[in-house]
Amino acid sequence: MHILLPTGSATVAIVKAAAERASDRYEIDVVVTGDIASFLAPGDLQRLLRGRDYDMAIVSGMCTASFADVERDTGVPVYRGPRHAADLSLILGVLDRVRLSKTVPADDFLAETRRKEACRQLALREEEADSEFIIRGRKIGGSSRMKVLAEIMDAHKRDDLVDEVRRFFAAGADIVDLGFGFDATAEDVRRCFSTLADIEGPLAVDTQDPLLISAALFRADLVLSLHEGNIPVVGEAVADAGAAAVVVPRERTLQENLVAAEEAGISCLIADPLLQPVGSGLVASLSGFPGVPCPLFFGAGNVVELLDADSMGANALLAGMAYEVGAAVVFTSEHSDKTRGSVAEMRRATDMMALMTDRPYPKDLGLDLLALKEKRRRREPPLEYNSIMDAYPVPDEITYDPLGCIRIGIEGDCIVAVHRDCAVRGRRWEDVFYTLLVNGSLSRLDHAAYLGKELFKAELAIRLQRSFEQDGPF
Repeated sequence: MHILLPTGSATVAIVKAAAERASDRYEIDVVVTGDIASFLAPGDLQRLLRGRDYDMAIVSGMCTASFADVERDTGVPVYRGPRHAADLSLILGVLDRVRLSKTVPADDFLAETRRKEACRQLALREEEADSEFIIRGRKIGGSSRMKVLAEIMDAHKRDDLVDEVRRFFAAGADIVDLGFGFDATAEDVRRCFSTLADIEGPLAVDTQDPLLISAALFRADLVLSLHEGNIPVVGEAVADAGAAAVVVPRERTLQENLVAAEEAGISCLIADPLLQPVGSGLVASLSGFPGVPCPLFFGAGNVVELLDADSMGANALLAGMAYEVGAAVVFTSEHSDKTRGSVAEMRRATDMMALMTDRPYPKDLGLDLLALKEKRRRREPPLEYNSIMDAYPVPDEITYDPLGCIRIGIEGDCIVAVHRDCAVRGRRWEDVFYTLLVNGSLSRLDHAAYLGKELFKAELAIRLQRSFEQDGPF
């Protein structure tokens, strides 16, 4: 295959090195078309292709020009390469297996292709998997993937209960658990489950009070947590309702309570050996998981909530632990601001473990939990210049835009900018800025630079699920 790689003088060394590494598979011509590869003009590319026997051209993923006319006139397909020259070797390494996009940068395109393939594999494996039992359509145990159970604490005090349950299911929860404190009544429990009549997914009730458990059995598919204190009172009712149950140790051992639950007639049992938080016996408690003769419950949420660290990495590591001990259900929660997003994070983490079946490590799966750190740092060539000056400090005195100030905030997953009682809303900072510009809402260049900074900061806050304060630190 004969490939043309037009590039700029700033990145030619990197591109030539990548082409050299692929020279045993392809005939590659690297041609410098200017200083910057992304500035390639369609006319220049057409001149390079005309009269040559190229099978394809791969242009910089940063190019904004359309090369459709070049393709039509030369008959040579033009594909988008990666946005950064440092990623070109990765692209050339899969070129014989993947057809690149003509509109989407190759790094983005391949990442999306791998993600879709990973999701397809997950769905296929789950369809073919066996299980110990099924809870409202969700396979539990066996060779099925670990299921994510998300808890809503003090459900009877939530005015947004329906929306929160829907949010958790949309984020990837397989089961949503309603927790009830000591101040809850049986009527509170019935009311909460009744308001969720239109919810199709599996619901669990989390209380040790037999009266509250009984009140939930008309809808609850799973009961947390049964032990020797409540099994004699409510065990048969749980069995008669056909609900599954999570059994925990208390004064009696886990095995003794499992036997008692079986004798009460409960056929679908999940064992919870009780995972302890960091500093209170996390490692030691892991020894209680192997050898339990039924699907295992892994209480990861209790560990993450009691650890002042970003939840994403903690959830990934705990999902790996759950996978190694053979857990069937992983518990997570979003009780605090620092753990908001944990449901989606844990679902992604458990999906990664499910994809690891034929691999030694949860790496290069098509799915990941990288948010701030990069998997591979891009090493672009150094900048070239003839002179340099230190930046001036910004004056303390602000010159305000005569057209007025603009207030920026976030609402849900949108950026909102308000100017003179008129709001502009959008998901991307550049769209909001462009609309403000077109509307004549700003007149000074320094104001424009400030708005770009604050609008992008707001977009980052949405992406990373952080709070946003205009003029405040990120």
